[in-house]
Amino acid sequence: MTAKKRLKSGRSRSVERVQTGVRIEKRLLKVLKGFAEYHDMTLGDLIEGIVLHAFDGKPLFSEKNLSKINDLKKIYELDLTSRDSHKLEES
Repeated sequence: MTAKKRLKSGRSRSVERVQTGVRIEKRLLKVLKGFAEYHDMTLGDLIEGIVLHAFDGKPLFSEKNLSKINDLKKIYELDLTSRDSHKLEES
């Protein structure tokens, strides 16, 4: 399926998206979905934005957005941090 992404300059870029079956920690997914909903965007658009910013070494979130993420982490009892990365195992 092809979709267009709107650039800040007003141009759009045509991309090909694929459906994937990514496994992700349950509470982390809830926070991501909540954050995407808060910004009225799809989960896929949010993940693409996060990854593209990270690949460019750009800051991912403003202070306001970090505050919202922390609120969502409390709601969904997400206590994982970046220090837990690569140490997670299935229960």
